[in-house]
Amino acid sequence: MTDTTQTADERDHVFIFDTTLRDGEQSPGATMTLEEKLQVADLLDAMGVDIIEAGFPIASNGDFEAVSKIAERAENAVIAGLARAIPGDIDRAGEAVRKAKRGRIHTFVSTSPIHLEFQMGKSQEEVLEIITKTVTQSRNLIDDVEWSGMDATRTPVDYLCRCVEAAIKAGATTINIPDTVGYTVPEEYFALIKALRERVPNADKAVFSVHCHNDLGLAVANSIAGVQAGARQIECTINGLGERAGNAALEEVVMALKTRRDILPYKTGIETTSLVRASKMVSTASAFPVQFNKAIVGKNAFAHESGIHQDGMLKNSETYEIMRPEDVGVKSTSLVMGKHSGRHAFREKLSELGYELGDNAFMDAFKRFKDLADKKKHVFDEDIEALVEDEISVAGDTLKVISLTVIAGTGGPQKAIITMDVNGVHETREENGDGPVDATFNAIKAIVPHNANLTLYQVHAVTEGTDAQAEVSVRLEEDGKTVTGRGADTDTLVASARAYVSGLNKLAIRRQRSLPEALQAV
Repeated sequence: MTDTTQTADERDHVFIFDTTLRDGEQSPGATMTLEEKLQVADLLDAMGVDIIEAGFPIASNGDFEAVSKIAERAENAVIAGLARAIPGDIDRAGEAVRKAKRGRIHTFVSTSPIHLEFQMGKSQEEVLEIITKTVTQSRNLIDDVEWSGMDATRTPVDYLCRCVEAAIKAGATTINIPDTVGYTVPEEYFALIKALRERVPNADKAVFSVHCHNDLGLAVANSIAGVQAGARQIECTINGLGERAGNAALEEVVMALKTRRDILPYKTGIETTSLVRASKMVSTASAFPVQFNKAIVGKNAFAHESGIHQDGMLKNSETYEIMRPEDVGVKSTSLVMGKHSGRHAFREKLSELGYELGDNAFMDAFKRFKDLADKKKHVFDEDIEALVEDEISVAGDTLKVISLTVIAGTGGPQKAIITMDVNGVHETREENGDGPVDATFNAIKAIVPHNANLTLYQVHAVTEGTDAQAEVSVRLEEDGKTVTGRGADTDTLVASARAYVSGLNKLAIRRQRSLPEALQAV
């Protein structure tokens, strides 16, 4: 049924209703602190989520406080509080969202035969009376009311039509048709939404919403089918967080609509470049890791190891990527070096690391790389550097650590005094820092000024025990070239200084001469 009073843009807009802080938090073990909820809500609000379901106010004082505080600080999003079809729940939800610029009460009641018989012990007529009474109560408290029929996809369509009609008549402005147990399939869900919109007499007075669980892995597909049938609100969570197998993942439905505009002519207001940031924030807050191959935000979503794929990606990224990584907040595509990688990708990786090998040297290095990849699960940049460093003749380091003294503790600023050999001349500097390592690196930089950025600092204990030798790795980046420096010592700070200076030596070598020239000098 088409609402002719709306513009085309309004008819095509799909509202994103995020329930990470309510349905997502119901995942066993995913409880978040108040501060974490506020941080997540602030990001959801800033990235364009239309409705944030901030919690279940009646569930606890903590949930009530979270919904109230989120309602007070939200700038753009509608803030919803969930309530069962119980007067006390509804009053509590209304109080929680009272200070929101735009608030909503979301009330629900079961409608399926199995729920009515075993969970509620109510007849169909009694539930219809409950719907009318509780939606009316909600509408008397606030203008924006959403009604949900729990387990709607296992409810006879004739009865569900009566429930929806009663909810709209009582004042509901959004009608949610949940697939509560993840039971339906896209064709069936499409037919259900279509039937409700066509058969309910007052259907044009409400926005239809979809809320799909992922028990059969169909939550996103079902949500999109619902939109194609006329629903204009999708209820979802960051990372697909939620009870049992979770909910439809926000990042997946949003990018599906954005990527396939050719057959899905709908749009959302989500700033998609914030998707990866939101994913990481929710993963940290909930302590639920994101699987590596998770669509859109997984570690491997834009990573390629196959030689065929890597070759295609280097020629044209559209050969194997249907989205730009930058569009979801990923810096760039990752070509993972492994036993499936080909020559093209290996040469590109060497160039990225600052190496330009002649043909013979390249083939020798590539063969050694393949041999290593058969033995190691992960081949890192440092491993590749080690392969080609054997091909380089180096006259010797021009920078060396002679001595290091560090003053640290709670009593004052951390201080480092370092003496270095610079081209045969000893130089000493004393610098403060935010911690002993920072002070050490500041002192080195005072002796050897440079513009390199420290992109990795990693400490590894070579053996066990308090007397273990520390092995430190640092990664320095300068003008697009990356080097790794290493240092080892039983004193972690000395190892850190040696690693940093090792990296500076490598940068100096690369600035002075190219690899082919170095090979010719061998």
